[in-house]
Parts: sequence; structure tokens; C-alpha cells
Amino acid sequence: MSGAACAESNPVSSATFAPLGNATFRAIWVGAQVSSLGWLIQTVAVSWLMATISTSDVMVALVQASTTLPVFVLSIVAGAVADNFSRRTVMILGWCVIALSAILLTAVAGLGFFNPWMILAFSCLAGCGAAFTDPAWHASVGDILRKREVPAAVTLISVGYNAMRSIGPAFGGIVVASFGPLTAFALATLTYLMMLWTIARCKWSVRSSPLPRELLATAIHDGARFTALSTEIKAAIARGALFGLTSIAMLALMPLVARDQLGGGPIAYGILMAGFGVGALCAGIGNNALRRSLSQERLTTLASIACAACCLSLALTPSLAVASVALALGGAGWVVTWTGLDVSVQLSSPRWVVGRTLSIYSALSSGGIAAGSWLWGTVAESYSLTMALESAAGALLLVAGAGLLLPIRQWKDSDQDSIGFETPDLSLDLKPRSGPIVVKIEYSIPEADIDAFLDGMQERRRVQSRVGARRWNLQRDLQEPSHWIETFRTPTWMDYLRLNHRLTAADKDLDRRLLELHVGDLPPRTTLSIERPARPTLKRDQWPPFISRR
Repeated sequence: MSGAACAESNPVSSATFAPLGNATFRAIWVGAQVSSLGWLIQTVAVSWLMATISTSDVMVALVQASTTLPVFVLSIVAGAVADNFSRRTVMILGWCVIALSAILLTAVAGLGFFNPWMILAFSCLAGCGAAFTDPAWHASVGDILRKREVPAAVTLISVGYNAMRSIGPAFGGIVVASFGPLTAFALATLTYLMMLWTIARCKWSVRSSPLPRELLATAIHDGARFTALSTEIKAAIARGALFGLTSIAMLALMPLVARDQLGGGPIAYGILMAGFGVGALCAGIGNNALRRSLSQERLTTLASIACAACCLSLALTPSLAVASVALALGGAGWVVTWTGLDVSVQLSSPRWVVGRTLSIYSALSSGGIAAGSWLWGTVAESYSLTMALESAAGALLLVAGAGLLLPIRQWKDSDQDSIGFETPDLSLDLKPRSGPIVVKIEYSIPEADIDAFLDGMQERRRVQSRVGARRWNLQRDLQEPSHWIETFRTPTWMDYLRLNHRLTAADKDLDRRLLELHVGDLPPRTTLSIERPARPTLKRDQWPPFISRR
């Protein structure tokens, strides 16, 4: 497959399978399914191996935590890297780490030299690779496809993974039962190498920024600031962390359900995982129809209730068939929730910061999953498996009610692409680190439009602050009440340029609405200044300059 072939795409469509018409997305999506199959086979092998060599319920539950905790720790850094470097390169390096962990795990299994902590260490290494690949891959979806196709693409990613979940664990159970963990680890390694080969063959174009890369610490800070000032993203992150904390009980305790409650082996465990995957697959295929009939908030609430019903059923049933059906319900709730939250974050984030917002969302959601794995494993070991599952069911019902305080807003089709910015002509030769820069914008607003102007300015403060404005304020002239002055600062001249390059078409639409309220023959006057402290000891030729642009 050539790079040119990978760049082909079909006309825009919001249908579930439309993104597969894009050759780049299709190739990586297929490769992701193969590697997901390997990941699930390896998960079954690692989980069952841990259950057989360790008598600790906590150690078994920590298998899930060992792969998600690195995502919690590293994802924010990975998101900043994905936004400042080639996302394709980040994906390649991440998969190299995952493949390395699988090769080492295969080697120690072949030599028979392993213990519970060593298994957790290699799982943790794989989680480190996943921490970098996931934000880069999800952020690349918006680079490869058009915006209208993003929800369908995110659904397809989830559907594909859960399609593998419906067959991978059962297949993994058969492999482990028939040939042992060593064969399972070797198969997983081959699938990871295939994914590396696929990404290496495909290339896609990304619009480059005319500005130099940010420092890593600055990029992380800017991403955190944007997230903290975005109501939709904060709600999605909070709901994801709570859902991960509670719902992971279904997966973390599943080996114990198969071993202790059902009295089965790796095949029974694989059947339970397959039941979970079938439910997730069905929900993923019907996700578009569900979104058309119910709001995302209602879907998220119902999904939490479905997962609660799953946990309660697992706590009470001794039947493998009933447990599989319950897990199908839980799998449906799992995929509906994570797909909806992922898309909410994607569509609320401009391209310049999407890797960081997705990584923060992934980090806190994974942190919730890791904490939940430890929590429910501890409850199962200290009290009983039944109590752990019943407690998780009760907690999920509380999460379902969290929508009253943290509602997920309906997805909006607003333009989040950054627009061009023409650097203003200056009379002085400023360096990128010159500053602080003070920006003043003067408006003339009639008395009848003041309420509308203040409403717009409240939104403008949020917009400007989340792209880099500091100490934003609005002033009204006491002697000429129709005269209003908006003021904000940026630490350096480069920060001012970044701020303007980050503004999207949706942000500029707010500027247009404010301009319509302004009266006068000339547009609002913008003044750019560089701030300097007063120092009487300086000579006149050393006095700081004042820069103005009309």
C-alpha cells in the first residue's frame, strides 16, 4: 500500500461504516483489530497465569491496573508530544514498546523464569506503550477524516475492538488451555509487529503550524488550562473517571467469577469475555440509531444502569449462561459510555489541543480504572467476591445519577479548526520571548445593547483565557459610558501569536457578533503594547518602547 493510496477518501458521510472508505483509516483500523486480538489473547493468558501462580485476589485484579496505571501517569505527557510532533511517529514508537514487552514476556515464559511481580512489570511496560499510542491514534482520526465522520470513526474503533473482544478471549482461552501461555504470548507478539508494519506503510498529511514547537512543560500547561476552562470536556472527564472506577469491577473480577463462582477454567473465562464482547459489538453497531433516538446524557445514564445490573447478576448467579448474558448487557453499557465520552471530548477540542484533551481524559479515566481494579480486588479479598460485585452495582447507580450535576451536552457541529492569522506590522523588532504583551480593544456600545455585550464578553473571556490570555478584564469609561475597553496580557510575543493562531472559526463568530454591537464608522481599535517596569535610573536611550497599532 503506497502513501498515495492511503490518502484516498470517499465523500463525507455520517453513516457508521463510511470512514472505512478512507484507505488510510481502513488500513490502520484493520491493523488495530489484529493487534487488539493479540492484546486480548495476551490478557487472557496473563490473567489466567496470574490466577494459577498467585493465591492473592488483589494480584489477579492488579493485572488490569498494571496496564491502565501507566496510561494515567504518562498520557498527559503523551498528549503534549502528539500535539507537537508527528502523531504517526508517536504511534510507531508506542507500538515498538508494546512489541518489546511482548517479546520479553514470551522469552521469560519460554525459559520458565517468571513470578507475579515480573508479569505485572511486563504488563506495565505494555501499558506505557499504549499510553502514547492511544492519544496519537485517536487524535489522528480528525487528521485522516473529515469532522462529520469523526463520531462514526470513534464508534468503529470501539466496535472493532469489541468485535475482537467477542472472539479474542474465547480464542485466547482455547489457546491457553490447549498450548499454554507461551503460545499465546508468541501470537500476541506477531500481531503487534503486524500493526507496526501497517503504520509504517501508511502516511497522512497534517496541517503544520507556522510557529515553532512549544516546550513540553508549556504544552502540558496550555492543554491543562484549555481543559479546565472547557465545561463540556470537564464533564466528560469527570463522568469517565467515575464510570471507570465503578464499572471496571466487571472485568477486574471476571477471572475470579470464572474460577471461584462458576468453578470453570480458562475456557469459561474466555466465554465470559466473549459474552461481554458480543454485547459491546451489538451496541456499537446500533450506536448511530441510539444517538438519533436518545440524547448522549440519557444514553450514558442508561449505560451505567446496565452495568449495575450486570454486576448484580454476576454476584447472584452460579450459571455460566446467565453470567454471559449479564456480561453482554454490561458490554453494551461499556461501549456506549466510552464511545459517547470520547466523541464529546473530540468534538469539543480544536485540532491544536485535541491530543492533550484526549490524553487528560484518557489519563483520568484510566486512573479511575486502575483505582477501581485495586479497590474491588481488595474488597473481594477482604470480604467476598459477592460483596465486591454488589458494592460495584450500588456505586454504578450513583454514577448514573451524576448526570444531574455533570450533564453531558449534546454534540455540536461547530467548526473547531484553527484559522489563519496575519502577523501585525510593528515598528520595533520584537524577539519571540519579548514581553509581557498587553492587548487593549476599545468598543463603543449603545445603552440598549449593553446586556447583550456583557453576555458576549463573558463568553469571550472564557475563549481568550483558554487559548492563552492572562489577566483578562473589561473596563467602562466613567466619563464616556458607551466606551468599553477589553484588556488582557500574554507572557511573550510568541504567546500572543500562538493565541491568535489557536482561535477557531467558532471563536471568530463570537467576534463577529460583538462587532455587530459596536457603533461608529471605524471598527474597534486594537492597541498592542509591551509592558516594562519604571526604572528612574535608566538613561533616556534605555527607556522601554511603547508599540501601538491602529
